[in-house]
Amino acid sequence: MAEEVYMDIPAVEKMSNDFKNFGEVLNAVAKALEAISFVLKATAWISFGATAALSAFVDRIKPNVQRAANKMIELSGDIQSAIRAYRDGDYSGSRRFC
Repeated sequence: MAEEVYMDIPAVEKMSNDFKNFGEVLNAVAKALEAISFVLKATAWISFGATAALSAFVDRIKPNVQRAANKMIELSGDIQSAIRAYRDGDYSGSRRFC
């Protein structure tokens, strides 16, 4: 016997918006890291290379932040799709979250 699934749509929409907002914040952080890296590289000649190591560290962190931002935005879209499918009664995409 199949169990019926109920969704608190406003709460799930808030969760989706939270993921989207967090993704946008992470995108802003990634852009800030890019700017910081540029400044550190530009000033490396003044500090005789001391800021070059810090710039390399920032360059290693930035892709991870960007990847996390993309995942948050993707998850927000997936949740919105699940909400639309629930409202429409379409269960063809129900395996996305299994």
